[in-house]
Amino acid sequence: MSGHSKWATTKHQKGAKDSARAKVFAKLIRQIEVAAREGGSDMTANASLRTMYAKARDASVPIDTIERAVKRGSGELEGVRYESIAYEGYATTGVAVIVECLSDNRNRTGAEIRNLFNKNGGSMAEPGAVSWQFERKGLIAVPRSFDEERVMEVAMEAGAEDLADEGERWLVTSAPTDLVAVHTALEEASLEPGSSELSMVPTSTVEVTSESEAKRVLRLIEALDDHDDVQNVYANFDIPDAVMAAYES
Repeated sequence: MSGHSKWATTKHQKGAKDSARAKVFAKLIRQIEVAAREGGSDMTANASLRTMYAKARDASVPIDTIERAVKRGSGELEGVRYESIAYEGYATTGVAVIVECLSDNRNRTGAEIRNLFNKNGGSMAEPGAVSWQFERKGLIAVPRSFDEERVMEVAMEAGAEDLADEGERWLVTSAPTDLVAVHTALEEASLEPGSSELSMVPTSTVEVTSESEAKRVLRLIEALDDHDDVQNVYANFDIPDAVMAAYES
């Protein structure tokens, strides 16, 4: 299992804790508002909103909270207007980092993200400097308790591209446009998918074997992920499981 995948799992588990739950909810609600503003409130016609709705429900966001967010985004209720911004940079050892934000103040957010890079041994880069090292994909986690061949059969028939063994789960990969169809097919087959999201997947990785360097990389990723305006942080590091385990402990 790559370090990057292990970090995604760790972040998901971290989000389930009470101390982080409110922040996870706030970020998901903001994403729902933007999806509704850009594509309308009709989920049958707005694939992005359907995806965000499913992601919010996976995280146990209350339905009435989601519905209010949709109404704010579509203009039925008054709300703040957020702008989508992506920043690129490097962590130590040349690890590429993409930071996706939703902000109501571009200048403030940009300055704060730059400061986080600088304080944690990284550096900001120009747009396009690292994004070419990633591909946008749909990712669906399926519990390991389900049969691998059955999961693969259903997912591939619905348009999935790959199925990977992620230790405690199967990870189904699809093109972004096929994410909803694959998720729906798994549900209808009673395969109960877990988290479902659009993600930036690295096409190549940077191996970080030194424990001290790994800690510096993860400290930067955590600091960025903890910022209120940051929705997603993607990085192309590959850290051995033993080093990841030492960091988590």
